[in-house]
Amino acid sequence: MLYFLKFMHHLKTNTILGILGGGQLGKMLLQKAADFNMNTHVLDPDENAPCRHLCKVFNHGDFRDYDAVMAFGNECDILTIEIENVNIEALYELEKLGKKVFPQPHIIAMAQDKGKQKQFYADHQLPTAPFYMVNNKEQIKKDRFPIVQKLCKGGYDGKGVKILRSENDLADAFNEPSVIENCIDIDKEIAVITARNTDGRIKTFPVVEMLFNKEANLVELLFSPSALSDIQQQRAVEIAENLIKDLGMVGLLAVEMFVTKTGEILINEIAPRPHNSGHHTIEANAVSQFEQHLRAIYNLPLADTSVRSAAAMINLLGEKNYTGDAIYEGLDKALQAGHVHIHLYGKKTTRPFRKMGHATITAPTVEEAISLARQVQQVLKIIS
Repeated sequence: MLYFLKFMHHLKTNTILGILGGGQLGKMLLQKAADFNMNTHVLDPDENAPCRHLCKVFNHGDFRDYDAVMAFGNECDILTIEIENVNIEALYELEKLGKKVFPQPHIIAMAQDKGKQKQFYADHQLPTAPFYMVNNKEQIKKDRFPIVQKLCKGGYDGKGVKILRSENDLADAFNEPSVIENCIDIDKEIAVITARNTDGRIKTFPVVEMLFNKEANLVELLFSPSALSDIQQQRAVEIAENLIKDLGMVGLLAVEMFVTKTGEILINEIAPRPHNSGHHTIEANAVSQFEQHLRAIYNLPLADTSVRSAAAMINLLGEKNYTGDAIYEGLDKALQAGHVHIHLYGKKTTRPFRKMGHATITAPTVEEAISLARQVQQVLKIIS
């Protein structure tokens, strides 16, 4: 307790936490940082970013620009991210100058490149789909279809991924450096979020299962606890913990995985930050992913991650055919569905499939939570 009080005093007088990125993940991180009375600064290129009015200091600037990140980082004691697409060279330099950067710059660099991720898994005997690398589509082997092509850089939320079923699809293939994976017979898609502090202590959240919007190729709904067998869940947690240990990472790591039809568990990709697959933890777990990330980067004791309630989380996406100032239609009906917790991100404009918010529904059973989540999805529409 004395250590904690000393830590809080230090925060109030000296420590400035800088967050690169002012989107919804940063907003939810700031909401928890406020509970610790942390001194928070944010850098984002959008002058109307969701974080703007929640941090002590908002810096309007581009987190991809070397000079902007250097100027911002020099004001801060600890730096973290809510998006990977940041200037790595500046973070390396700030680390040399004695700033604490978590996750560490080399891990952010790996997260920016799916090829580096896959090679790391192979080098450390971590399970992942068989793959090879190409620099352009001419190098794609023509005897191994069907395959999945993933751009090494620039892909997010399902973008930068193509399924090539035959040689006829090569005309539409990406012509940039890519990972080529064997098509996997996927039974389920799951995620595990784990955290590690600078003392090397690790705590891991229980497995969640994810359901995808096939048209947009992004997570539509997730639920917790998982219906996987205890052995499979233990294996998924073991993989995530081995990965964060092998990385030597400090902070929160989201690990997305495939469960094959034969029961094998394979790493798909990682995000070294709070993640969409952990939003439900705000209401459904003993600690939220956002608090756990802050505990990890300040080297505080990591909290109990156990499930307090069955839950389903539904992403609130912009409706098709609507672009413009956001209007939330049916909010009153959605709030009548049960234990519904609405989080609107504060984005001024909507567009098709843009993540505008999420709703977490807690219930006695997963089945009931999913049913209520679908009800919310039916009545709450984001239009313009």
